[in-house]
Amino acid sequence: MNGGDDEDVVVVAASSGDQSPPLQWRFSQVFGERSAGEEVQPVDMISAIEFDHSGDHLATGDRGGRVVLFERSDAKHSSGGRRDLEETDYSVRHPEFCYKTEFQSHDPAFDYLKSLEIEEKINKIRWCQTANGALFLLSTNDKTIKYWKVQDKKIKKICDINADPSGAVGNGIVANGVPEALRLPVVVTSHESSPVAKCRRVYPHAHDYHINSISINSDGETFISADDLRINLWNLEISNQSFNIVDVKPEKMEDLSEVITAAEFHPTHCNMLAYSSSKGSIRLIDLRQSALCDSHSKLFEEPDAAGSKSFFTEIIASVSDIKFAKEGRYLLSRDYMTLKLWDINMDSGPVSTFQVHEYLKPKLCDLYENDSIFDKFECCISGNGLRAATGSYSNLFRVFGVSPGSTETATLEASRNPMRRHVPVPSRPSKLGSILAGGSESTAGVDGNSSNALDYTTKLLHLAWHPNENLIACAAGNSLYMYCA
Repeated sequence: MNGGDDEDVVVVAASSGDQSPPLQWRFSQVFGERSAGEEVQPVDMISAIEFDHSGDHLATGDRGGRVVLFERSDAKHSSGGRRDLEETDYSVRHPEFCYKTEFQSHDPAFDYLKSLEIEEKINKIRWCQTANGALFLLSTNDKTIKYWKVQDKKIKKICDINADPSGAVGNGIVANGVPEALRLPVVVTSHESSPVAKCRRVYPHAHDYHINSISINSDGETFISADDLRINLWNLEISNQSFNIVDVKPEKMEDLSEVITAAEFHPTHCNMLAYSSSKGSIRLIDLRQSALCDSHSKLFEEPDAAGSKSFFTEIIASVSDIKFAKEGRYLLSRDYMTLKLWDINMDSGPVSTFQVHEYLKPKLCDLYENDSIFDKFECCISGNGLRAATGSYSNLFRVFGVSPGSTETATLEASRNPMRRHVPVPSRPSKLGSILAGGSESTAGVDGNSSNALDYTTKLLHLAWHPNENLIACAAGNSLYMYCA
């Protein structure tokens, strides 16, 4: 359903030195919106979102193990000449999507060797290269990765079966042996095509711990899967074996000091990948250096800040998600409190640090008691690399301008009225600039009141940016919201 006429979101004016004007975000579409008072079933909650490389398809996964596919439906497709991301002519039609199909990707299982239940929740979805008009994607739960093919197939129906309805075929036999009652040809008609999902391969039994990441290589032939302690390299065509390329498991588990939290292939260099850790570091590895990549080629971590450390320092430093920019030079990371932009050619520290919800710092003890401090927020970056987005509580998400000199920021709520609870615009852009540079932010909550007004049970963990347009898809419970600019 479309709601493009809703109110626009007011964003902070950019400084005169910015390369592009600030974007005016507005509500575009919503799928699966629940009515007031309707209770959301846990199995219906969205747990993964991913656009394909063309931006013409979008996939979501939920806690019930289902994958739902959406297809771009507006007349102007991105493959037919996309508009420039910085074009401000809003008369140009923005992308619109419609439901395509859904299928059950994973079912609950039980590991009898370890006496553990394996839930069906989809952790990650990644699109593969298309071929012969068919769509290919990988989906994974905690233990098993599956390779799916989705293709439109015409349904053929046989009609006008010209046989004797009495069943007396063969009563009259002519000289050539053909029953007199059977008349040929039989008429076969083709009806409208319908998308059909077929599981091509299953990649099981390769991880002792929960899979947190999968990533397709730019060569289109291999992919990686990562759990807390290991990263495995797979060939799409071989499902019964994988090659372990990273293993951080110590000889004694009591010596374990950090775990792998996310892993991602470089978008253009098939020999490079990055993975993050619970200590806030990101390691870049080169597959050409050695078969077992326990030693990294570059290490990205923020220098230790001066001042006292608390019990929560290491917890909030854990990186929950990383994303390469489209061209591959910059890397975006999200920890509990901040969003960081890294230049892979500069390992001395992040290029920029953006405070997502600094006003929660006084509430860390409460967040620890209700386990919210362990929430894993995802991040995404625009196709042109000028902006990034990540989620927060009360179904809020924030968009930051990450280009040099930009002070653009916007806070939206995943609802039909995204500016219902927006951050008050600071009176001086310089104050905002200090916030984006990593300075202290006001302790006021997102609605201008105290942070107690935030709802920690409604959290926007999953979102994705369209690869060619300024369109963000985000999940709020079981609902998929889209916003365009």
